[in-house]
Parts: sequence; structure tokens; C-alpha cells
Amino acid sequence: MKILITGGAGYLGSVMVPRLLQEGHAVTVLDNCMYGQTPLLDLCHDERFTFVRGDTRDKKLLEKLVKGSDAIFPLACLTGAPLCAKDPVGAQTILVDAVQSIAELSGRDQRIIFPTTNSGYGIGEKGKHCTEATPLRPISIYGRLKCDAEKVVLDSGHGITLRLATAFGASPRMRLDLLVNDFVYRAVYDRFIVLFEAQFKRNFIHVRDVAKAFMHALNNFDRMKNEPYNVGLSDANLNKMELCEEIKKHVPDFYFVEAAVGEDPDKRDYIVSNDKIEKAGFRPDVSLSMGIRELVKAYQILKRNQYANI
Repeated sequence: MKILITGGAGYLGSVMVPRLLQEGHAVTVLDNCMYGQTPLLDLCHDERFTFVRGDTRDKKLLEKLVKGSDAIFPLACLTGAPLCAKDPVGAQTILVDAVQSIAELSGRDQRIIFPTTNSGYGIGEKGKHCTEATPLRPISIYGRLKCDAEKVVLDSGHGITLRLATAFGASPRMRLDLLVNDFVYRAVYDRFIVLFEAQFKRNFIHVRDVAKAFMHALNNFDRMKNEPYNVGLSDANLNKMELCEEIKKHVPDFYFVEAAVGEDPDKRDYIVSNDKIEKAGFRPDVSLSMGIRELVKAYQILKRNQYANI
């Protein structure tokens, strides 16, 4: 198939694109490389890989690229609540308006697979799993815009949305701001962390399994289309204290404690059921423990040392 990926040079795209090429697909990536990242350089030898430097909000460019595509993965995003709050206009135009353009420019014979977020559940009910039927109650501009974009994709009549758990794991375009990635980094280099509101729970999924979920949706599109699916590890609905306990199994001298005062600005707190996508045949490959072990190794290569003395 011919696949267009907007934002394909990001954390997820740089894992997904090589996998799609290995499966025999032709892949076009549209990305403005806003972070100066170069994770796809080693793919330039592949005749089936095309890179277009540009903005997903450029409707004329988007029209040209969508026209020749069998499937579109709109990954372009200002990811996370802090970044979206800092640039709400950019967030609206990239997260929602550009996705609306893709829906308008594509036809029923084309496939849209869109990554939304299970942070749309906001604050869940204690002890009750959020399913795809649970009302969406986003508590950040990021969560709200992702939910708005999800509606656009599902209303198009030829889309699938994947409500992703918090991703973790090593990627050619690495992110250290994701919860597991951040906590493991602190365990490796600082050896301690102070937790705020440590009982807040969320779900997790490895970035390679996110790519696998996209492949699964692509290969099973007709029977999965026009539906949202939670995508996470069913055995990884953990709070921050439990996550630290898992990390300590790999970094024994890691010390963590909950602060008696203070608040976490991220108020998300929910547990998620992934039964629907599991019944559709998807199973993750990478456990949380495997991902932590991978990250410990990755941080022997990668270090955030711009202003550090050592």
C-alpha cells in the first residue's frame, strides 16, 4: 500500500516507518522537523521511502499527498498538555484543523488511522475500568483537542482511532518527557525521585506496540473501521508509586518517596480496559519490565547533559 504519515519523523513515526517499509509498503512522510530531528536518515536508500519537508496545515500540499495514498496516519501533533497550553492556536490548527482537512480531502476508499489518547478519560471512577463506551471528560486542552479530532475521523466513515495509553520505550527520535521514560532516566542518573500525588493511575504501552497496533488496524481495517480502540498493556494500570517499584527491580539503589505536600499539575487518574482491541486480535509484545530494561540500556547511550557538569 501507499501510506502517508504526517509527523512521521517523531517519537512514534520513527519507529513505525521502518516497520511499514519492512512489510513492503511505500511510505511518504510529511514533517517540518521542528525539533531538528533526523531519525529517518538511514531510510533514504529505500526507493519506497519519500520524505516531504512541510507543514500538515498546508492544504494544497496535503491535497497532493493525500490524493495518491491508500492510507493516512495523521501523527503530526503538538504532543502533551504543557506544549498545547503554551501554543493553543498551533495546537488547534495541527491537532484538529489539519485532521479535518485530511478527512475532507480523502475518500471512502482510503483508510485513516488516527492516534488519539486515553487521557480523554480525564479522571475516572475509582476501581472502574474506562472502556470505549465511557464518557470522555478531558481535563487539558491537549485531551480536548484529541477528542475533537477523534470525532472528525470517526464521522468521516472511513477511519479508526486508537486511544493510546502513555507510551514508553526507546525510539530514534527519543522523548524524555514521557512518564516511564522520565522516571527511568531519573532512576539511572539521579537515583531518587520525589512523587506528588503518587496514587494517580494511568495505563502504559510500548512505542513498538503502538506501531504494531497501527499495523493491526491497517490489516484488519474493514472489520475494525469507524470505531475507537483503547491500546495499552492490560497488566499495566499502575500508579506512580507502583511504577517506581517496577523500576527499582532493575535499578536496585533507586530511592523514591511521596511528598507530604504539593500537587501534580497532571490530574489524570484512571484505569483502562483494552478488551475491545484484544478481542479484535491484537496483543502487545513488550511488557513494562522489558521496556524498563531497554531504557536502562538506552540511557547508557543517551544523556540529558546540556548544562550538566558531568
